[in-house]
Amino acid sequence: MDNPEEGVDRAVAAQPVRRLRRAERREQILDAATRAFARSGYTATGLDDIAAEAELTRAMLYRHFDSKADLYRAVLDRACTRLAEAVGTDDFDGDAIPALLRAAAVDPDGFRLLFRYAVREPDFRDMIDSITAASHEVARRTLSRRIPEGPWLDWAANLLPTFTLEAVIAWLDAGRPDPDQAAERISQAVHGVMAAAHPARQKEL
Repeated sequence: MDNPEEGVDRAVAAQPVRRLRRAERREQILDAATRAFARSGYTATGLDDIAAEAELTRAMLYRHFDSKADLYRAVLDRACTRLAEAVGTDDFDGDAIPALLRAAAVDPDGFRLLFRYAVREPDFRDMIDSITAASHEVARRTLSRRIPEGPWLDWAANLLPTFTLEAVIAWLDAGRPDPDQAAERISQAVHGVMAAAHPARQKEL
């Protein structure tokens, strides 16, 4: 008679091992890399750290990404794509700040990587510079409907994108207080900048 325990072992071994499809595995790695990079930064994070975060081997990472730099750029690309899908790129209207807050709340690590950490990495600064240039263009186009051409329009168009992003990051860092009111509070601060740039407001001051 066969040993019952051996029969159990054979049955377990015969069960198919669930393997993720390539796209699913890539997403798993990107999720883990986003967490690891956001926790320790690009320089201090090694592929072994990311492999441990993803509960995979280092060899598995190399099946999907050629290097740490390749993986980091893929993380930033995905964060950029998600942000563009959530917020859009056409106008800085009344829906922009609520959409920005929602995007940051859904992917806080990716948001911080884009706007706090990657900007400090010379090898990846090109991606952030392109986002910054596009944001300034959108801000200028929107503000030009309220503020005449001139240095104060330039000032506001350069300041508002940075101001808004920093306000959202500060909101994340503060623990995301009052999520139902956060967009309105940040909007009030943004309108304060716009008012300061308007000629009529300048005369009052």
